[in-house]
Amino acid sequence: MQTPAHAPALAAHRFGLGEARLDTIGRDPLAWVLGQWAAPQAFDASGLPDGAEALALTRAALRAVNTPGPDNDRQALVQANQRALQRRWAHMVGTATPVHERWVQFWANHFTVAATKGATLGVVWPYEREAIRPHVDGRFTALLRAATLHPAMLLYLDNAQSVGPGSPAGRRRERGLNENHARELLELHTVGVHAGYTQADVTELARLLTGWTVEPGTGVARYVPARHEPGDKRVMGRRYAEGPQALDAVLEDLATHPATAQHLAQRLVRHFVADTPPEPLVRAVARRCADTGGDLRQTARALFDHELAWQAHAPGKARTPEELHIAAHRLLGRPVGPAQRWTNALAALGQPPGRAPSPQGWPDTEADWLGADALRQRVAWAVQLGEQAGPQTDARALAREAFGAALSERTRTEIERADSGAQALALLLASPEMQRR
Repeated sequence: MQTPAHAPALAAHRFGLGEARLDTIGRDPLAWVLGQWAAPQAFDASGLPDGAEALALTRAALRAVNTPGPDNDRQALVQANQRALQRRWAHMVGTATPVHERWVQFWANHFTVAATKGATLGVVWPYEREAIRPHVDGRFTALLRAATLHPAMLLYLDNAQSVGPGSPAGRRRERGLNENHARELLELHTVGVHAGYTQADVTELARLLTGWTVEPGTGVARYVPARHEPGDKRVMGRRYAEGPQALDAVLEDLATHPATAQHLAQRLVRHFVADTPPEPLVRAVARRCADTGGDLRQTARALFDHELAWQAHAPGKARTPEELHIAAHRLLGRPVGPAQRWTNALAALGQPPGRAPSPQGWPDTEADWLGADALRQRVAWAVQLGEQAGPQTDARALAREAFGAALSERTRTEIERADSGAQALALLLASPEMQRR
């Protein structure tokens, strides 16, 4: 692949989380990108609650809602979430492997769990650390299984409450089937809505998933035979025998289905390259994913090692509010600071942390992030940060060093003409180069 003049900026800003100096990337931007899979920077989770501990904190907080007296349990949950967020954002601001971190965040959003119901208020960040981070460089089957069976997902998509109507527990308690998990497993996580599955397939997959729940005492996922719907199940033309082994079989079949490779490739290219994904690039990524049995390292290589991934697209992808915050702090070398301050700022920009609006996750196109009101909020954010950091910052030099050949003449001129350091930085932060990847 030939290296265009704007390639370092694409590596830093399209694929990564922004860099203050493009010269840190070196002469081979592709090697810089792909090299991050050799030794991704590890996440330090020491001192943070794991998933089971977070569930215990959540349950205690929910019990305390209607209990008179100090709300200590609720406060403990809030503090645990804030510590986890602060550690996560500090990792993203300081990481030396930002492209790989974007890869992690893509998959966390693909397999969204949100704190939008009581049972999941404390488990979003442990879920990301336990189900997503350890599996994003292996086979897609392993990542799919880890996400599907994590207690956070079982609770978020209601499979923990799903009981086979014909099972002993179902007959005794007259409880029924919940199809949420099965529907999202097909529509969002694997084959996609255009794969030709039917409502009968959703129901059969929901029957197959019964029995997988969250143990109340330990907060871990386990299979309870008394809740499992008896009999064989048939999903997308394949038959699966009764029992827990059916889950691994159906996940393997869904993970390696040709429609899954196409669905994942479409989403990957839309996220990393353009709102309208170039079809040849989608085909190349889907082919590598399918040919390697869902090897995610090879899938990443097919994406980033393709010349279409490095072509300029006008306009570029819009940064989400969280990506914008991360990029600004990487640009300015600023520490994260109190997590609550970031939480409030991101909520004002339309992305409250851990609260994606649906199982589809956070949206991924310009129309979702750059509406008129959103742009006003972003400009106000840029002005505020400019006032805080501008007097100590040479925004003119920073723009040149951070964007290089990708810095437009219009942006350069506007920054040069600024009346103050605060205004110059605000103009840089509000510029298309900063607001877009």
